Amino acid sequence: MARAASAKRQTIKSGGGPWPTIGVSVVIFALRPHGDSHELAVLLVRRESPPFDGLWALPGGWVHTGEALEKSARRHLLTKTGLEAAYLEQLYTFGKPDRDPREHRIAVAYYALVPGEPVDPSTGQREARWFSVERLPKKLAFDNHEILRYALWRLRNKVSYADVAFQLLPKNFTLSELREVYEVILDRKLDPTNFRRKVEASGTIIPTSSRVEGGAHRPPRLYRAHRRSLPEPAPMN
Repeated sequence: MARAASAKRQTIKSGGGPWPTIGVSVVIFALRPHGDSHELAVLLVRRESPPFDGLWALPGGWVHTGEALEKSARRHLLTKTGLEAAYLEQLYTFGKPDRDPREHRIAVAYYALVPGEPVDPSTGQREARWFSVERLPKKLAFDNHEILRYALWRLRNKVSYADVAFQLLPKNFTLSELREVYEVILDRKLDPTNFRRKVEASGTIIPTSSRVEGGAHRPPRLYRAHRRSLPEPAPMN
C-alpha cells in the first residue's frame, strides 16, 4: 500500500519533475548502565527490505496524507519498536536528493528521550536494539549517521539551558544522579560543588522531604524538577 501511494504521488508533476515524498525519522535516546556508570544509547531497527536491507536504521517511515508530522513520528516509533516516547521534539529536515536511492524523499527528523533503564524491545514490526552512541555500527542506512550526529549535537547544546536532562530521570532523583545525566550527555566530568551551586541557583529543581534510604553515610536528599518555563542557567563547568 505504501509503494502504491508513493507511485501515485510520483505521477503528480510540479514544473520539471515529480514532487519529493515526505517521511519521518526518530532518534531516540536513553541512558543504560555501563560499568559503574551509565552511557548514552540510541535505538536502531534492522531493515528487512531494499534498499539497505540488513543494515541498521533509525525508526521511521512515510507520512500519511492528512497526518501531522509528530503523530506520524509517534506512530512509526510505536509500530516499529513498540515504544512510546515521553519527550519528542522536531530536530531538523534532511532533504538531499540522493539520500534515498529510490526517490527524492525528505526526512523530517525528531529526537526523543526515554526515562528508565532501556531494554531491547520485544514488540514491534522490526528487530530493534540499543547501541552506545560511541559504538554505533560502521554503516547505517540512508544518511542516518548524519542525522544521529546532528541529534547528539543538539542534545548536548540544549541540555545546558533546557529541562531535557529531567526527561531521562525518575520523578524524584538525587543531585548525583542529575549530575551524571549531564556528564553522560556532555561526555565530560563536572565539579560536584560547582554543579550543585549552579543547578540550585537556576531554580530548575525543588527539594523534597524524602531521602535515599540505606548507606553508611547521611542519605542524600531527593529532588524533583520544577515544571515551569525555565530560565537559562550558567553553563555547566
